[in-house]
Amino acid sequence: MLTGGCACGTIRYRIAGPAYDTGWCHCRLCQKSSGAPAMVFTTCALNDFVVEQGGDALGTVRLVDYGERGFCTRCGTSLTVHVDYQKHEIDVACASLDDPEAVTPGFHIFHDQKIGWVKLADGLPTYDGFGVDGRGLMPGDRPQ
Repeated sequence: MLTGGCACGTIRYRIAGPAYDTGWCHCRLCQKSSGAPAMVFTTCALNDFVVEQGGDALGTVRLVDYGERGFCTRCGTSLTVHVDYQKHEIDVACASLDDPEAVTPGFHIFHDQKIGWVKLADGLPTYDGFGVDGRGLMPGDRPQ
């Protein structure tokens, strides 16, 4: 079981089932939302993402027409991405895990939006857009 929370400690969560599809996202929306060149997410079943503390401080913002981001309304920590085409899954920001080394990225998505001075040397597969399994996205859909 994985546990995590926001920077100020208000929100605490656990992932009660397996985490999978861990990878780097280089899209502009992740860059702008985090203030970092990329974010790493891991996926789990929506029912396995359990907020144990501070649920009233879990805010959401819909920045694209097909999904929303979850964050702490007190400290701003990015916590989740939940997209409409993955109704029964949620992506959790790995840096918010108590032990981020418990999961390991296996790929990079939105390589086509990677900031030019970011140099990848990990040998992981890279994909433009959502990658090989967009799980329901229509061709051409992408975060702005």
